[in-house]
Amino acid sequence: MDESLIATINKLQDALAPLGGGSSSPVDLPQITVVGSQSSGKSSVLENIVGRDFLPRGTGIVTRRPLVLQLINRRSVANTSTATDDLISINKTTDDGQKSENNAEEWGEFLHLPNKKFYNFEDIRTEIVRETDAKTGKNSGISPVPINLRIYSPHVLTLTLVDLPGLTKVPVGDQPKDIEKQIRDMIMKFISKPNAIILSVNAANTDLANSDGLKLAREVDPEGSRTIGVLTKVDLMDQGTDVIDILAGRVIPLRFGYVPVINRGQKDIEGKKTIRDALKDEASFFENHPSYKAKAHYCGTPYLAKKLNGILLHHIKGTLPDIKMRIEHSLKKYQNELSLLGPEMNESPTSIALNMITNFTKDYNGILDGEAKELTSQELTGGARISFVFHEIFKNGINSLDPFDQIKDADIRTIMHNTSGSAPSLFVGTQAFEVLVKQQIHRMEEPSLRCINLIFDELVRILSQIINQPQYSRYPGLKEQLSQYFIQFLREALVPANTFVSDIIKSEETYVNTAHPDLLKGSQAMAIVEDKFHPKPQVAVDPKTGKPLPPSQQPPANNSPKLDENSNGFFGGFFSSKNKKRLQSMEAPPPILRATGTMTERETMETEVIKLLISSYYNIVKRTVSDVIPKAIMLKLIVKSKDDIQKVLLEKLYNSSDLADLVKENELTVQKRKECVKMIDVLRNASEIVSSV
Repeated sequence: MDESLIATINKLQDALAPLGGGSSSPVDLPQITVVGSQSSGKSSVLENIVGRDFLPRGTGIVTRRPLVLQLINRRSVANTSTATDDLISINKTTDDGQKSENNAEEWGEFLHLPNKKFYNFEDIRTEIVRETDAKTGKNSGISPVPINLRIYSPHVLTLTLVDLPGLTKVPVGDQPKDIEKQIRDMIMKFISKPNAIILSVNAANTDLANSDGLKLAREVDPEGSRTIGVLTKVDLMDQGTDVIDILAGRVIPLRFGYVPVINRGQKDIEGKKTIRDALKDEASFFENHPSYKAKAHYCGTPYLAKKLNGILLHHIKGTLPDIKMRIEHSLKKYQNELSLLGPEMNESPTSIALNMITNFTKDYNGILDGEAKELTSQELTGGARISFVFHEIFKNGINSLDPFDQIKDADIRTIMHNTSGSAPSLFVGTQAFEVLVKQQIHRMEEPSLRCINLIFDELVRILSQIINQPQYSRYPGLKEQLSQYFIQFLREALVPANTFVSDIIKSEETYVNTAHPDLLKGSQAMAIVEDKFHPKPQVAVDPKTGKPLPPSQQPPANNSPKLDENSNGFFGGFFSSKNKKRLQSMEAPPPILRATGTMTERETMETEVIKLLISSYYNIVKRTVSDVIPKAIMLKLIVKSKDDIQKVLLEKLYNSSDLADLVKENELTVQKRKECVKMIDVLRNASEIVSSV
């Protein structure tokens, strides 16, 4: 069962390989990532674990693409100890070294070359170089796209490792100048994933605190909770020194500790020393070294492989439920995105246009009626914004109109005299009232027309809200044309809407209904003004008896001061001269004759009466306009657009000679669909794999 878990992760790695690895994969798989500097012996550690020479060698950057190395024990029985014993006993073979290097029991397979088995491990090395150059060229460039290699052998433990390029400091030869940054960025993408176990390879004969691999690991894993250390070149340390303090966790502690190993040196490789012989010498070194022989079974490559196998199994068990959930979540996400993008175009241009027009009309009506597909609690949208314009902006705008910020008492006085003609009026005439109130009603036309423009803006806003959805972006030409025709339709509808609204205001101006039941009656207005200027005396009442107090105990009346009836009057300013000769000359009136002098009591009272009547009637009209104008706009603009827009768009688009060009898909949509189809295929495969566990 345990081995099958690693096999499941191997299958997932193969399934997700088309996505290119790195940060492009939507699923973070548990894997052991190998990091270290170029001189740390990283490649030798991997070859020792496999037991075969198969990695490219040379100067400079040898590993230029991540290598996903899947080791599979061919016995298929979950017997870890047996596989470990095989790894330990490799060096005990009595066969000729060259003969044992290539046999039918061990082979490699590349994911990019399905069904081809490599029994010669030299050929595996050649293929790694060839496939690396195919992606990166031969100029020592690097690529984050991994190479997937699977090795079957009865002598390995089932294990998955990701070999990453070695850290370098200075560009060599034709390497890019920023090669250090490129390699660092690539490594960080792999090791920063929470499910990555970091295998940090460090040379034991250098200061551990300066280890490049360990420094990088500590950046993403400062607690050392998912890092295991490997100490190479233990045999090259100065006489009398060892790594006991490091192994005991007294230098830089790691949760999984450190494992010391010994790799073949350059002389060993040139001398064709086999890994089997190297593993035998490694075991002998630790068993006979005074510092390590007591703990020799915790040292060396076989123990490292066993430890990595156990760590990986435990990690997989802990993360598999989350992996299942992430695969299903990602699959659903891409399926939804593909659904929005729609299938590849296999419909006729007219059918595509008809579908878009139908969907647009449905979405438009739905948003206006509050039946949008996705209602938000974050802000007002669609019909709710239109309601806000009607009942908040327009209504408050009309209510804020004050007739008396433009009508002054002098204006009323002047109009009263002008409307009475040559003979001063005996009563308060309605003509002055009508002239003034009509002037103020006319002021309501501007905010009413402004309201239409605000609603027009809101309808265009709804248009943007709809066509910015992914399904409309699929055909950019058709989307653009639909938008233009919709706005053109609204602009044409503005003309009758403006006329209708203006006519409503003009009808209010044309006929002042002095018989309106809510209008203050003239007698009522006179009574109010009379009481204001000549208030009746209040009779004081004895609080004990409730009877009126005698006259002697009544408080003094607080009568308003009476206006001087003998004041200069309307023309007083002009005729106030006391020069008799001037008066006798009877000079002609000036070209512009204005009201001057103090008003008489009667003029003052009549002015107040007219102001009361204007205020009363103006409030009636404001209520009417606040109610009727939104109804008019609904009729002439909103309902008209709901009823007619589908027919108009069909007439404009359906039989258009350019329709074939308009329904060409957006290149971005085509690319996105391909990516979605690819992701869905990969994730479906991954889902089937994890569902089997």
